[in-house]
Amino acid sequence: MQSPPWLPSVVWTDYRLAVLFTVLFPLALLIWAFVQKSESIQHLLIIYWRVASLLAITVGLFIAAIPLGFLTGWIAKILIPLSLWFWVDLNYEINEQPKSQLKLAFSAWRWGVTFYTVVGAIAAIPVLQCAFLPSKQLIAQPFCSIWLQPPWIFKQYFMGGMKPYTIGLLSTLALVIYILYLGYFVFVRLGKQGRSATSV
Repeated sequence: MQSPPWLPSVVWTDYRLAVLFTVLFPLALLIWAFVQKSESIQHLLIIYWRVASLLAITVGLFIAAIPLGFLTGWIAKILIPLSLWFWVDLNYEINEQPKSQLKLAFSAWRWGVTFYTVVGAIAAIPVLQCAFLPSKQLIAQPFCSIWLQPPWIFKQYFMGGMKPYTIGLLSTLALVIYILYLGYFVFVRLGKQGRSATSV
């Protein structure tokens, strides 16, 4: 499976946008919301970070060249917009807030990250085939391995002392915990609280 010549630039652009939209902006907004004491925005952003932790797990799986990372990354792009728009009570509270720079910035980010993740999930559908390859074949396939290169570089700069196997093991454990928590929420808590985030 050959890699198109334009794919590397697309992959690196996607990772840069991911850092911007899913890490830097929401982190800045969360700090801003705490300073401004906007509880509804704080609450929604905390829920976002819980859901978006699947992206960090995906990076760990990619560092270890575990094909499952392609599937978890795709699922994360579906869960993130759901987590931002699902809660009726938080949506109402945020809409009822008086106009402010924080509310404007948060609304712009929420629409922006929703557009980015939805478009990204659609565009990533052809890449899902990489999730079903053995690890050795995954690395040998240029079309798939190009997606692993940014996490590998991240590992060199920030996790150089750790072995990929260890990172993969920890990421797999984190994924198991994530799945258990998500399953508990879907099958237990969701039935009790519905679309209210009050007790989340």
